[in-house]
Formats: sequence, structure tokens, C-alpha cells
Amino acid sequence: MFANLGEHEFVEEKTKATKASQEGQGGPDAKKAKLGVAETVLVKKNVHFCLLKDALTLSWSSEGAKAALKRTAPDYFLLQVLFKFRTEKGRDPSPLSYQEDAEALRQMRLAVLASLGVGTDLIVDDFASCFSEMAPVCAVVGGVLSQEAVKALSQRDPPLNNFFFFNGMKGSGVVECLAPTLPS
Repeated sequence: MFANLGEHEFVEEKTKATKASQEGQGGPDAKKAKLGVAETVLVKKNVHFCLLKDALTLSWSSEGAKAALKRTAPDYFLLQVLFKFRTEKGRDPSPLSYQEDAEALRQMRLAVLASLGVGTDLIVDDFASCFSEMAPVCAVVGGVLSQEAVKALSQRDPPLNNFFFFNGMKGSGVVECLAPTLPS
């Protein structure tokens, strides 16, 4: 899933601890120190999202990008391979042509990773089994997407910025912020 909300404003709740008034109360100082009132303050924030085109055409040759590469999920590079497959073949990989498509994906993996200037070990060989949409994975990603839509429309809480990848084999999801100016 990729989110591009352009310039997005939202509010975030911050909890501030304030001291309670101690006038006229007796007791040990330790008890007095524990008394406090938590106050919730709404803080207005603004975030800028990059375009999908910019996120997919990152340069991985700079020093900052090389450092970010170590913590970037391999799913980002797998997405690049799947996009190349779709562009060249005009379709998604199909279980009906597994052998042919798996070999094409392996070849495209080498070409894509070389063109990005990253090591070919980022995507393991068994990645070629990502052939179909699995209902449980679609349900999880759809749930995350709807949650993000509600957050964006209500302008409460920070939205995911900008990729969400779900690994159906591991049952885990990760948020990646990949933009022309990579965060350090």
C-alpha cells in the first residue's frame, strides 16, 4: 500500500503532566509529589508526502541512501521487480504459468537490483512464490487501508508515510518512509 496525501494536516494528542495545587493539604512530601493532573493537549502538525514516481525512482548511491538501505524492507525491491514484470508482460505472475513466470521473475530481479545499484542478495530466491492474492493478506492490508482512510479524513493522529508492506509468509507488516530525501 502506498499513501500520498500531498500536504496533510492533522492533530496529535500529547499528554502533559501538570502539578496539582498542594495548598492546604497535609501529609508527607512523597505523597504530594505523586499527585499530578495529566492534561491532554492537541498539537497541530503538517506532513508532506512524496509522489509514488519519486519514491520508486530513488537513488541508492548516496551515503544517506546506503545507510537507509540497511534498514529498508526487501519488500520495496520486490515491488520494483513485480512492477517490471507487469510492465513487460502486461499481467501479474500467474500460478497457471508458474515455471515460466518464476524464471522471468528471477531474471528481472537481477536486472532491477543491478539498475538500482544494490546487491542481488536483497531478495532471496524463494520470492518467486509471490504469485497470487491471498484472502487473509488482502484482509489485513484492506484493514490497514481503511484505518488510514479514517485517520486521514478525521485528521487525527499521524498517517502512515508512505509505504506499508505486509509479508504473508511471516504474518508481519512494516511501514517504510521512502522519499527522495531519505530520513536518517
